[in-house]
Amino acid sequence: MDRKIVIIPTYNEKENIENIIRAVFLLEGNYHILVIEDGSPDGTAAIVKKLQEEFPQRLFMIERKGKLGLGTAYITGFKWSVEQKYDYIFEMDADFSHNPQDLPKLYEACANGGADLAIGSRYCNGISVINWPIGRVIMSYYASVYVRTVLGMKVFDTTAGFKCYRRKVLETIDLDKVKMKGYGFQIEMKYSTFKLGFKIAEVPIIFVDRKEGTSKMSSGIFGEAFWGVLGLKMRKIKPVQK
Repeated sequence: MDRKIVIIPTYNEKENIENIIRAVFLLEGNYHILVIEDGSPDGTAAIVKKLQEEFPQRLFMIERKGKLGLGTAYITGFKWSVEQKYDYIFEMDADFSHNPQDLPKLYEACANGGADLAIGSRYCNGISVINWPIGRVIMSYYASVYVRTVLGMKVFDTTAGFKCYRRKVLETIDLDKVKMKGYGFQIEMKYSTFKLGFKIAEVPIIFVDRKEGTSKMSSGIFGEAFWGVLGLKMRKIKPVQK
């Protein structure tokens, strides 16, 4: 059976973390979870540690000292997962904006559909977002249009954070050269995947804004993505040197 792991970064997610972990573990297919915990003061780590007693072979956690950014959290998780030889490595938010029931769809797109990267896409089948203010929907949608235009990448949801990678993609991308830290990280990883010749597929999902906890979005995150895309256009993307 393919080895599958879901990476979930957390910062102050005590309202969601136990429920999201249990929801993933209820799925068929023996998914594992790696939580990247950035020193949440609300006790998120303690909840995960308690659950590790219940799921010692399936639930793992890396604790970091402080809020170090979404991109570095995923890079940490990617490196650990590659070292542990997982075949399929997923990104997912802790707050149920990504439905765990969609994980098998992403897996199928890679395992049986020929994709190297499967993206849970809000925009490949119209706009599928619930509970966002209209202004944020418009900003997010046109941010993806901007990225697609500048980078020439045929991906509708360029900032999506719900994804499944084949391990070989993460072994090929030079993770130490990934520069963007916030949501620009999501764009950079997709662009690197695209430039290195891997096949990308989008799987339509319905994105539901969080019901519990606080959003981590900020204007600075969008600013980094906007200017970072121009830098990406100029950069040569090379595979990791073995």
